Amino acid sequence: MKNKIKIAPSILSCDFAHVYDEVKKIENSGADAIHIDIMDGHFVPNLSIGPKVVSAINRSTNLFLDVHLMIYNPFEYVEKFIEAGADLITFHFEATEDVADTLNYIKKCGRKAGIAFNPETSFSLALKYLELCDLVLIMSVHPGFGGQKFISSALEKIEMAKNFKDDLNLKYDIQVDGGIDLETGAKCKKKGADFLVSGTYLFSSGNMKDGIEKLRSC
Repeated sequence: MKNKIKIAPSILSCDFAHVYDEVKKIENSGADAIHIDIMDGHFVPNLSIGPKVVSAINRSTNLFLDVHLMIYNPFEYVEKFIEAGADLITFHFEATEDVADTLNYIKKCGRKAGIAFNPETSFSLALKYLELCDLVLIMSVHPGFGGQKFISSALEKIEMAKNFKDDLNLKYDIQVDGGIDLETGAKCKKKGADFLVSGTYLFSSGNMKDGIEKLRSC
């Protein structure tokens, strides 16, 4: 039986004036996780939230916290976000020269570890790290801002990630983030994605539970 696809609403698209209510809305929607983007204003041209807000979100829910570090030198921040409640930490391949060390350290701390790839980065560069990954994140927009249009070249990367996973008998999730709606979600699933992050589509759907159910079945 094929595994049910996982769905994580991106908290970046929520109303932060009512973040507790937004977290509860996600929790009641049947989502598998909350995707939390951390931006430093250097690796990406935007700032978002830090460990204190992640900790507040963690105190508000029992949902799995999927923390996506869009920051340089992610190794230095691993402990802070684990202490804040991260269950999975994903960092960017492009943001550090210590990819293997960072993956190993996250796992040594008892959390799941993932690496993310910008649209311009060749997925073939990931090959030597895949056995260390619990998740690989294919960015289908340029990281840093919500509401962008899906970049179709991500579909080829998803297919490559699926082929490597099958050929090497690996267990990582293939996550896609950026411009995910019913149309693009269906394309990603067809290529082998098993974990979709969606912000604008889910938060503007009016009924998040219904939006998630539609995304699962698209």
